[in-house]
Amino acid sequence: MFSWDDNPDLNITPLVDVMLVLMAILMITAPTINFQEQIDLPQGSKTVKVNKPRTLTIRMDKKQKIYLNNDTYALDTFADDFVNKSAKMDKNSEVYIRADEQLKYKDVMYLLKSVKAAGFEKVSLITL
Repeated sequence: MFSWDDNPDLNITPLVDVMLVLMAILMITAPTINFQEQIDLPQGSKTVKVNKPRTLTIRMDKKQKIYLNNDTYALDTFADDFVNKSAKMDKNSEVYIRADEQLKYKDVMYLLKSVKAAGFEKVSLITL
């Protein structure tokens, strides 16, 4: 008579091989699949340009000379000269102050205070 084995062994190696091949195929083909959604964008105005805010850069060297565009100022007269010069400037402009690292803290703060006193609110110190 025929007897059944009481402890059968399952061989899952072919199943694992097939699954690894399918996973490799999926990993190769998934990045190349492009999904496209049809989106109707609203119509906007094409005539309005975005205005980039103007920037103003003020530099001060270690000898306390202040440079604004092509003009040179001394630290002690800068406050009055800048108020007069900034009368025709846009006060919403961003102002960047570049100061030499060897300057005293109070000199840089005086420059910052002078620019703010002239009506500029967006003032930043530039560092390296």
